[in-house]
Amino acid sequence: MTTFDWGAYDHYGFALVALAGTALACLGLGLILASPRHRPRLAGLAGVAPPFINIIGVLFALTLAFLANDTWSAHDRAITAVTREADALDAIGALTRSLPDTTRRPIEAAVGAYAVSAVEIEWPQLARRVAAPATAAALERLLTLAADPGLGAPLGPAVHARLLTEVMAVRDARDLRVALSQTHVNPLKWLGMAFLGFVTMLSVAVVHVEHPRAALVAILLFAAAAAPTAAIVLIQGNPFQRPTTVSAAPIAARIPPAP
Repeated sequence: MTTFDWGAYDHYGFALVALAGTALACLGLGLILASPRHRPRLAGLAGVAPPFINIIGVLFALTLAFLANDTWSAHDRAITAVTREADALDAIGALTRSLPDTTRRPIEAAVGAYAVSAVEIEWPQLARRVAAPATAAALERLLTLAADPGLGAPLGPAVHARLLTEVMAVRDARDLRVALSQTHVNPLKWLGMAFLGFVTMLSVAVVHVEHPRAALVAILLFAAAAAPTAAIVLIQGNPFQRPTTVSAAPIAARIPPAP
């Protein structure tokens, strides 16, 4: 029986907290605004100018925009890393094409074994923020073959150096996608965003304190815009998890056909 790894999917939990917390804040503010017992005290808050909302609202919007940019930037970097990894595997094949069969075939087999391991073994594990030792071992095997000094004579020093560069590019691209898959939500950043969101809701309530119904409508409209947006950003925290999983197709295309 497999257990669900909550640590690997913490951003879904934070998204749920964002939605539930916003709903509770709306409910609490709505009850306070509608309560006759609090109305005399709230009346003393009247007079705050409506443009005051813009100051806090802009701070909230900028904070959420920066957090969203971090998330989508990580997704773009993951796509770039996968594409670079696949291109480097292609380059290795092109650089070794002129080698004798006895020398070329082990390298081609190592490239194919790495691509198979990366796609079939490591890719599913990236969603759980785990790297596959088998893929690291396959890459180490490829690097060992490419670093063989005996390749210097048939390839030439310049081509051999380029071959090593491309193998190192595969390693760097893999390291980057593994690192991006292991990025967790920063609770302090999102706590600051949540605090600004709540203060924005308070400012909306204060500005409309003389009109409880209008205040409640304004609060609900803000919540309807802010909470789902924050949740959408949060659930995309890992570029190798649904709903925006980075595809392994570029590397899968480098898997040699079955004989």
